[in-house]
Amino acid sequence: MKDEIISNLNNPAGLEKLYRKNKLVFKEHFEQVYADNKEVIYLQYWNERLNYQNNTKILGSKNEIGFVVIIAIIAGLIANIPNFTGLDKESFFMRNISFIVFPLLSSYFIWKQKILFKKWILPFLMVIIAAVYINLLPNINTSNSITLVFIHVPFFLWSILGYSFLGNNVNNSDSRIQFLRYNGDMVVISAIILLSTLLFSALTMQLFELIGIKIEQLYTQYILIWGLAAIPFIGTYLIQNNVQLINKVSPVIAKIFTPLVFLNLFIYLIAIIITKKYPYQDRNLLLVFNALLIGVMALILFSVAEAGKGANHKISILVLFGLSLLTIIVNCIALSAISFRIIEWGISPNRVAVLVGNILIFINLLMVSYKLFLTAFKNAEVKEVEKCIAVFLPIYGIWAGLVTFLFPVIFHLK
Repeated sequence: MKDEIISNLNNPAGLEKLYRKNKLVFKEHFEQVYADNKEVIYLQYWNERLNYQNNTKILGSKNEIGFVVIIAIIAGLIANIPNFTGLDKESFFMRNISFIVFPLLSSYFIWKQKILFKKWILPFLMVIIAAVYINLLPNINTSNSITLVFIHVPFFLWSILGYSFLGNNVNNSDSRIQFLRYNGDMVVISAIILLSTLLFSALTMQLFELIGIKIEQLYTQYILIWGLAAIPFIGTYLIQNNVQLINKVSPVIAKIFTPLVFLNLFIYLIAIIITKKYPYQDRNLLLVFNALLIGVMALILFSVAEAGKGANHKISILVLFGLSLLTIIVNCIALSAISFRIIEWGISPNRVAVLVGNILIFINLLMVSYKLFLTAFKNAEVKEVEKCIAVFLPIYGIWAGLVTFLFPVIFHLK
């Protein structure tokens, strides 16, 4: 390696190839070569590159660590309310699980960005009102409108989190895109932390069982629940303080899965036509369609930034365009199915919520597809695709708020 470095002293491309061939060996022999050739300009650059000291604080400030610890403890306390009070766990978590995460994450971004009181008092009051409102709703298992509240309140609180994340840049589309990417990164890193936590917990319980002590019930009720409640805050903290390590994960995962989803969706649509099993009668199939629409929108968002780079960027954009068209077809099937169910069986809270939600996604998909078409065939900027997704965020939040607060009233708790 030393001789190869010497033979490439004035060949930047050759040095780069040697470095990528074996980074550790290259660095070891480079030091020997550089000691005798300090006047070579290329070696001076490489010396700085290999010995650059990054002063970025990986763990952030002590105040930030303290704040994250405090909100993690508060989240654990909220999650343990059923254990402390004897409330029914299923009912409590169905109503309040989103309040364990989103309001405290909002407080983190409000604190971190030092948002003025007059700007955060409104979201604070909305969270309080939502918490009181949802816990005062009667426990009627047959009420579709109340079930819809439980489903939509996380989206409503998520939109408040978005407001807190954006701070003074509420109308900035780039900031909205950053918020969406933060969500993708948090899901990925939280999943990694979750798997690590579950593995650690399983090993811990197994070790105690080996010496005849069963701690499963005690551990899961009073220890594990604290760890699970803290995961979103630990994940957010790591993302905020290690951007260079984390912000590439979600796009790479999305880039891998985009062609797979395209192929899967294409085959699935053919299978629907062959089997003639449309979602007109099957309610569960319709719900899967709706989840698919949201998932595809997320894939497009996280793939589009990477799709605009590299030698094969044209192919990547075309795949995304094709995926958006297939998803529009799925959306049309879903809309026709919902319309059929409304005509056949009348209006219900579920059907109205699904219909309007699908119409919003359909409009958003049409906009995204058009921008992807311009990017693929007219060389438009990839950023325009991202803006199409970002511009719809407030609309989704407003709709979630309407379902949460108005549907039980409009449909008389039915």
